Amino acid sequence: MTATASHFDAPQVKWLGRADYAATEAAMRAFTEARTARTPDEIWLCEHPPVYTQGVAGRAEHVLAPGDIPVVQTNRGGQVTYHGPGQVVAYPLIDLQRLGIFVREYVYRLESAVLRVLQDYGVTGHRVSGAPGIYVKLDDPFGHAALTGPADPRDPFRGLGKIAALGIKVTRHCTYHGVALNVAMNLEPFNRINPCGYAGLQTIDLAKIDVFTTWDDAAARLAQRLQSQLSR
Repeated sequence: MTATASHFDAPQVKWLGRADYAATEAAMRAFTEARTARTPDEIWLCEHPPVYTQGVAGRAEHVLAPGDIPVVQTNRGGQVTYHGPGQVVAYPLIDLQRLGIFVREYVYRLESAVLRVLQDYGVTGHRVSGAPGIYVKLDDPFGHAALTGPADPRDPFRGLGKIAALGIKVTRHCTYHGVALNVAMNLEPFNRINPCGYAGLQTIDLAKIDVFTTWDDAAARLAQRLQSQLSR
């Protein structure tokens, strides 16, 4: 393997700590606009102060009662979500063309990274068709049974809680925005929105299902899993 090839093997992880959302989004956009075919990929890990973020397709009626929490318009896909302390947010800045994958595979790999982190804690996560993110069975988060049958169109999330949200932006084959894993949060702000545009969707975190870990541990595991999924 040449030195040039190894230069692009694994994304570099950058730890931003507690970071303002708007400033972080601006930095991601600037990084993506300035990068070239030789710019190494990065994964940014951070935690945001309380903020609602609205995707490009977001509808105002899904923001029910934000109160004193700011609502920030973004250029990512998806609807409204909440970021706050106790949530690990990962922003992979990845050249998909160089990695040799398309957007659908990229989304699958982001979700796979979260599923493996949950497995580390003994939790079984699930995908729901047409609803990006990762979900957990509320009555049996540690059971290994797959979701059975097609979702009820009247209530596709019956019995499920959303533990990780996903929203991305791709420009010139390069990604930004990313994935958020709920570790130990104040979940009340999720009640003030229709999370990801779904009325009544319950949002949970690891602490809610009696998995107690630190932000640092969960973030380190997610960073490692994302590096594995997004390396050549």
